[in-house]
Amino acid sequence: MQKVDPQRHAERMTHKQKIMNERIAAADKEQGVLLVLTGPGKGKSSSGFGMLARALGHGMQVGVVQFIKGKFQTGEEAFFRQLPNVDYHVMGEGYTWETQDRDKDIKAAEAAWSEACRMLADDSYDLVLLDELNIVLRHAYLDIDRVLDDLQARPPMQHAIVTGRHAPEALVELADTVTEMKVVKHAFKEQGVKAQQGVEL
Repeated sequence: MQKVDPQRHAERMTHKQKIMNERIAAADKEQGVLLVLTGPGKGKSSSGFGMLARALGHGMQVGVVQFIKGKFQTGEEAFFRQLPNVDYHVMGEGYTWETQDRDKDIKAAEAAWSEACRMLADDSYDLVLLDELNIVLRHAYLDIDRVLDDLQARPPMQHAIVTGRHAPEALVELADTVTEMKVVKHAFKEQGVKAQQGVEL
């Protein structure tokens, strides 16, 4: 292990603290933020549901619309659906390679977006999670301009989270915060381990 000079470390941290305190003091704006969680790595929906739990801890009203997913029950659905202040809707028909029916997938996406729009237009929802919406946009099941307009028109203090691989560039540009998950290793690909309860399900 590399030896670190305690005095130099303290000096660096003092300098960093000064910079961070200045940034925090300058960040005086309050608004709802649009977050996009994308990339090929695991953890996009998990991160979104982590923020959902955080919001509930503050007594906030939250809404969830799950696109694509719908053929199997997940642990997050079983847990969050039973809690107060949660409006939870699973509205997908399953993964695109399972349905193999574009018209059916489009109808499911449109129905889910109608539910999402209801929440995005209602300022009683403090946070709205749109799980796997990026997949819907990638396959053009919804009109991207319509989705961006509806996201932009939401109440000023409402937060929105969009998850899924392949976030379109227009959505990335509109978003306030974007995180891209990267794969280093995955048990399914490396070892053939099927999806596990409590980890993927």
